[in-house]
Amino acid sequence: MPLVSLIPSSQFFLISDVLLADKIAAAGFYAVVPDFFCGDPYAPEAGKPVLTWLEGHGADKGVEDAKPVIEALKTKSISTIWTVGFCWGAKVVVQLAKREVIQAAVLCHPSFVTVDDIKGVEVPIAVLGAEFDHLSPPSLLKQFEEVITANNEVDGYVKIFPKIKHGWTMRYAVGDEAAVKPAEEAHQNLLEWFAKYVK
Repeated sequence: MPLVSLIPSSQFFLISDVLLADKIAAAGFYAVVPDFFCGDPYAPEAGKPVLTWLEGHGADKGVEDAKPVIEALKTKSISTIWTVGFCWGAKVVVQLAKREVIQAAVLCHPSFVTVDDIKGVEVPIAVLGAEFDHLSPPSLLKQFEEVITANNEVDGYVKIFPKIKHGWTMRYAVGDEAAVKPAEEAHQNLLEWFAKYVK
């Protein structure tokens, strides 16, 4: 049985996380949405600077927290594990993808991911970015694309969605057709990517 482990963004978007998990489950995958923040998601309105919040919620901690979840799922005859990371979660996913802990990965509007991170990826990876994103601007995404294209051993691609901002795959009003359309396109892209690699 294949698995998708959803690693949420640095903000708490429970409804979006659940809706996307439901879409993934409806496509035939076993979906898991762990609480990597232990009830303490980043909330800008709380006034805590993001760098202060990150001191207790670093990607290394996220990777360590993911490992027992992955191991527990393997004991249940899960044959393939793929992950999708949003914002903060992208850094966690790329770290897992460097160690072949997972079989495929998608990064949606990544934060804190570097070119060196992408160079270390050992599994198929897709990067879905936004045209207007100060955390991963198109200039950085194009560098990711150059690295992915140059690596003949790992399949991957980068797609930049036009006229949208960071967080568009999770933070959108369901009644706003202009916002829903690119989010749904990204959701379909990630499902197609994982279907390609689930055996």
